Amino acid sequence: RWIKFEEKVEDGGERWSAPHVPALPLHSLFQLRTCLQKGTMLLDLDATSFKEIIDNALSGQPEAAELQPALRERLAALLLLQPQHQPTKSLLQLLAELGPSPCQGKAKGRSESRTQLSKTPLKEQLRNRFKKKVPLGAEAAHVAVGEVEFLEKPFAVFIRLRHGVSLGSLAEVSLPSRFLFILLGPPKVKAYHEVGRAMAILLTDELFQRVARQAEHREDLITGIEAFLDELIVLPPGKWDPSVRIPPPSHLPSPRRRTALDPLDQQPHGNGDMTTAGDRASPGHPHSGEELERTGRLFGGLLRDIRRKAPWYGSDFSDALHPQCLSAVLYIYLATVTNAITFGGMLGDATANMQGVLESFLGTAFAGFIFCLFSGQPLTILSSTGPVLVFERLLFSFSQDHSLDYLEFRLWIGLWVAFFGVVLVATEASHLVRHFTRFTEEGFCALISLIFIYDSLKKMLSLADAFPINWQYRLDNVTSYSCTCNLRRLFNPILTCLTTLQCPPLPPYYSCLLELPRKQAGNLTNPCHFAGLSRTQCLDRGGSLLGTSCQYVPDVTLISFLLFGGTFLFCTALKHFRSSRYFPVGVRKLVSDFAVILAILTSCAVDAVLGLETPKLLVPSELKPTNPARGWIVFPLGANPWWVCLVSAVPAVLVTILIFMDQQITAVILNRREYKLQKGAGFHLDLLCVSLLMVVTSVTGLPWYVSATVISLAHMDSLRKESATSAPGEHPQFLGIREQRLTGLAVFILMGVSVFMAPVLKHIPMPVLYGVFLHMGVTALNSIQLMDRVRLLLMPAKHQPDLAFLRHVPLRRVHIFTIIQLLCLALLWVLKSTVAAIIFPVMV
Repeated sequence: RWIKFEEKVEDGGERWSAPHVPALPLHSLFQLRTCLQKGTMLLDLDATSFKEIIDNALSGQPEAAELQPALRERLAALLLLQPQHQPTKSLLQLLAELGPSPCQGKAKGRSESRTQLSKTPLKEQLRNRFKKKVPLGAEAAHVAVGEVEFLEKPFAVFIRLRHGVSLGSLAEVSLPSRFLFILLGPPKVKAYHEVGRAMAILLTDELFQRVARQAEHREDLITGIEAFLDELIVLPPGKWDPSVRIPPPSHLPSPRRRTALDPLDQQPHGNGDMTTAGDRASPGHPHSGEELERTGRLFGGLLRDIRRKAPWYGSDFSDALHPQCLSAVLYIYLATVTNAITFGGMLGDATANMQGVLESFLGTAFAGFIFCLFSGQPLTILSSTGPVLVFERLLFSFSQDHSLDYLEFRLWIGLWVAFFGVVLVATEASHLVRHFTRFTEEGFCALISLIFIYDSLKKMLSLADAFPINWQYRLDNVTSYSCTCNLRRLFNPILTCLTTLQCPPLPPYYSCLLELPRKQAGNLTNPCHFAGLSRTQCLDRGGSLLGTSCQYVPDVTLISFLLFGGTFLFCTALKHFRSSRYFPVGVRKLVSDFAVILAILTSCAVDAVLGLETPKLLVPSELKPTNPARGWIVFPLGANPWWVCLVSAVPAVLVTILIFMDQQITAVILNRREYKLQKGAGFHLDLLCVSLLMVVTSVTGLPWYVSATVISLAHMDSLRKESATSAPGEHPQFLGIREQRLTGLAVFILMGVSVFMAPVLKHIPMPVLYGVFLHMGVTALNSIQLMDRVRLLLMPAKHQPDLAFLRHVPLRRVHIFTIIQLLCLALLWVLKSTVAAIIFPVMV
């Protein structure tokens, strides 16, 4: 059988082979051409049953080849017998057949008696699981070849029905049929099987299908075979093994590219994967659509964004009704929580807790919710970024040095930034995005991805400070290790009491200590004995710890690194589980969609079983400002001189450039052509939303937010759509991204209620979330072409993959381009590590 690739019934007739690329003897195509030239051909036949088709085929023979009535009857009876199909059985069905059955012999005997073809589909056809692999709208073609003893010369007929007709139980699955090819002949000719394979392979070829559907005469089909032969590539005998089955390729040339003049120079056709080289190297700028064309009117681009996105607003919610969206919500929520805690802690250190973890949580929840509700590209996730953090640190230091109120100064800067942002929207400044090249996009994406990877590793290495590794531990010195509770200083008030006989009321434990001399000899297990106190009990009672092993923290750093690496590897492995050979496709897809959640749950379960005190996720549990000296509303006047509101415009220009570049570069990356987005972009609308949110976050003293590249890419990757049905051997086709607003809204609603979920979230180890951060950074880094070119630097030429750009660009020039890009990336990394990091988006 064939859908796109060939499958054979293995010896023994128990199973289908793996799909493979068919290999044909060249002579079989020539014989097929001869059969079509000399045999019967019925085009656009009006028939509703297989019996009617056979009657027309037998009566339509030319006079020179007309069969005798007796032979026609025997041939019709033979063709109308029920064909025997090899059913596709599940594992449970195969196991059930292994059991003993008293009727097994009888059933086998019945199967040998052939019945007539049924006019209606059989139950086995309707229940056949193989139909799930057949694309919607597909039609069946039937090829019947074989040796017949009562024929003296071959009988060949090609039939095309005018309309697709269900031919009862003829096909393996119930499908409408359009083409039939019959070749029967005497046993002395042995090539019937290969001719039938040649016909089947031709009918699975898209170009020949068009010819067969449109053919009006016999010569049209012959021309189609000639065109097929023109594309044929012959493998010389002795240079390969014909018995070896060639596995299906990951990418196939499209019919459009096959019809080009020089097909060998065409780029390999990707199946839609956003990471394929063919898509990455697609000619033309990916954002040359009407989204960035200037209208020449104030707010013209914004109005066009609104008109473009308004018709899709209802589907932005209905398209989210899919289990994959639940996985995306949980994945991005945990990533956003970790990011908010990380940046909130750093903001608290940089601003004396004027902005802390709680402000980061509330700001992320509010800004993200509003952006997802009204933005042009709701798949974007807002977050605090490194350049904004650097500016906040510099602004706070400047305010402290010049005795200015930090939050009020920051308020006026935010208001100016919002004003400048609205001006940029009004003047359609997003038109400048057209000048962002792949060089710029890849440099920015690579830098942000490397920051994620670096920060996750840095956080893990810092655990060695909080939970020091006992490098001096030696097993041979185990007898000298001890840690005891020192309560000696507690005896001073007791001795004073016994000397003066004027004792104030003593706590129970002090009274217990008075009994120690009498009880130590007879009852060493007395709960009042200091040797039985835990570390916490000892410190609570004012004691101190003495000994060489008191600072030892058992295995926390080690298990943290194991959880960190295990989560990353588990996420990566389960994401690739979709293309695994194990389990049905539905199970593989479900596991791949929930890969990150399964990895987090597994790591949390391992941590709970081990019971070690690994660092956990700490979420604020009270709704009050981190710094008690501030409130929830920042007043614009009163604390600073009046001229501050005017001077604030100067740093606001720098922040505006920072916000514009950071926002728009991320928007360019997310709206690339290879993601196959259908609902359009909204560059002007997104910038307006970010600008207006600056007003609210500045008035409330919350952090400023802009698009987060890596988390947004992770969000889109978790919403990839692939074809539900694919032919055996064919890779699922990438269909695009599940474009909707509900996942983002759900993520930020959960962020808002995280304050009330602290008792649950506190069980999640931070190393697990850092492992998720590492996974996001590595995934985003691997999604850009730069990584392919970096790998080429380390490969000998004979081992380099067949990438599209290598066919048209000299390798030396590719290497020079890559080295320049790496040098610029290194310069950006050095720049972001200094005080000048605030201007790094401009440098990009």
